[in-house]
Amino acid sequence: MENIKLIAFDLDGTLTQHKSPLDPANRETLIKLSRKYKLLMVGAGQCQRIFDQMEHFPIDIIGNYGMQYARTDGDQLIYVRNDSVPCPDPTSVEEKVTFLRKKHGFTEFKGDNVQYHPSGCLTFPILGTKADLPDKLAFDPDRSRRRAFYQEVVELFPDYVVFVGGSSSFDMAPKPYNKYYALDLYCKEHGYTHDQVVFVGDDYGQGGNDESVYLSDIAFVKVDDYRQFPKLMEAYL
Repeated sequence: MENIKLIAFDLDGTLTQHKSPLDPANRETLIKLSRKYKLLMVGAGQCQRIFDQMEHFPIDIIGNYGMQYARTDGDQLIYVRNDSVPCPDPTSVEEKVTFLRKKHGFTEFKGDNVQYHPSGCLTFPILGTKADLPDKLAFDPDRSRRRAFYQEVVELFPDYVVFVGGSSSFDMAPKPYNKYYALDLYCKEHGYTHDQVVFVGDDYGQGGNDESVYLSDIAFVKVDDYRQFPKLMEAYL
């Protein structure tokens, strides 16, 4: 622990509820940690969304699994990297998602069949892009319904890293982008070795967007309740 120089974090479920501002106690813990360590957010979403959700907390931010990287300067983000990988074959994507819908009985949905993000990431929204929030939250709270055919999605989309995302979706990032790739790249660019890093996250199960770090050689602190974050970090203070 004395060797640690960098602590990296997931946001939703780790420091906050989903898409909610930082809990005051967790913000105070981050402030204390920042006096001793370099802090880094490693997110699945865009840097600006993460920055706004954290109410402009001063921290380096990796977004879109490594396609974005930004530093903070007061209330502004300074982008160091902002890459995109356009989907090469939307027709094939639509056909594969439609095949999965028919096979597993998800042919009724609201909105679009697939969501295409500017970064090149994709979302397979099982209930559609315009599904009602209560329906989404009730669909698969323990992720068992999606994990039952997660491997099929992985095999159908070999050019993407597939995640069991949100409450009712599969998220996909163009390979090689995932949180481990992003964190490893940051370490190389800033002179950190893996034994100097700790990652703190909640989504470490099969298909979780923190799983790639959890299964790596980087130390991992598991958060199963974001309200326990201050207690979990006591050892580092």
